[in-house]
Amino acid sequence: MKLFSPKRKTLSALLGFALIAVLLAACGNSATPPASTGNSSNGNGSTGSANANGKGCTKVGVLLPETASSPRWETYDKPALQKDIQAINSNLTVDLYNAQGDPNTQRNQADQALTKGDCILVVAPKDADAAAAIVTKAKGMGIPVVSYDRLINSKDLNYYVSYDGVAVGKLQGQYVIDHYKDYTKNGKNVVMINGSSDDNNAHLFYQGASETLKPLFDNGTLKKVYDQYTPGWDPATARNEMDQAMTANQNNIQIAYVANDTMANSVISALRAKQLNGKVLVTGQDATVTGIQNILLGDQAMTVFKSYSNEAQATADLVKALINGSDTSGIIKGQTTKTPGGADIPSVILQPAAVDKANLKQQIIDSGYMTKDQVCSGLKNPVVTGIC
Repeated sequence: MKLFSPKRKTLSALLGFALIAVLLAACGNSATPPASTGNSSNGNGSTGSANANGKGCTKVGVLLPETASSPRWETYDKPALQKDIQAINSNLTVDLYNAQGDPNTQRNQADQALTKGDCILVVAPKDADAAAAIVTKAKGMGIPVVSYDRLINSKDLNYYVSYDGVAVGKLQGQYVIDHYKDYTKNGKNVVMINGSSDDNNAHLFYQGASETLKPLFDNGTLKKVYDQYTPGWDPATARNEMDQAMTANQNNIQIAYVANDTMANSVISALRAKQLNGKVLVTGQDATVTGIQNILLGDQAMTVFKSYSNEAQATADLVKALINGSDTSGIIKGQTTKTPGGADIPSVILQPAAVDKANLKQQIIDSGYMTKDQVCSGLKNPVVTGIC
């Protein structure tokens, strides 16, 4: 009987293991892609960052923050951005998203846009800090991000397009300075209902208004009795804030600095419940239909007009330059905006205008921003005559 040699058995086992290792390595190599080159394939087979830095891009993603804070986003910004970006060339696709007030939703929508192959992103952030993750991911794919209207707090942001936020606040504050005497015969109390603290613009508006009003607060001409940021620019919260301010001051309020028209409308509702509408100076911003009608009714003193068509066109100009691979210096004109983290972002900064009953027709109707029918529809007994 011939016995099997232990050495032969060991050698056979080693050869077997070696053969298995070679086969596994071969299978692994066939299933593993080569190291990343910075391109990211998307679900439809195209490559999102094949056009590094946006050059030659044919798909642009536009991400808006919400609808509740102001009708501007869906009524004005969305169609203007779609029209102006689409007009760049006939091969361009514009993908539109709205986060409906949720920063996590906005981040997921950005992921969807990148997966679909959008190779330039225009982002109006819901949350300035949370949206930085969108910029980080896009940068890793060679995709530029334009921050629209609201600044994203990221050093990697490519461009920023907005109105001068400090100037907006200064216009509101200056209006109070110019007209407070008409409202302060029986007191000097000022309520400040500001925007959402997660929106960089809200801080800029507040800065401009506070700097302008500070001399009157310091010398006692006016007295600030309430000062509050409003999460999400929520109009219901703004109503509660005004109710709280009136309760704490026995309804003795002469001026309500309110950051935008939507919240101003809620503040006016609170005042109306106490028969104080029209007796308190109320500011606003955005030149919404409701804000304009409140001015015509005498319940709101002023608003700040920012032409969304101009803002959308400036954004489209940047997108076009990125697609064409052309110089943006003629668009930027040396302007930069510093993020809270200290980065200087190339910017297009536009200038706003104050609107009240004196120049409303010229600024809003004669300019074509709104029609007379829009402004006057459903309006009963306006105190401002000659328009409706």
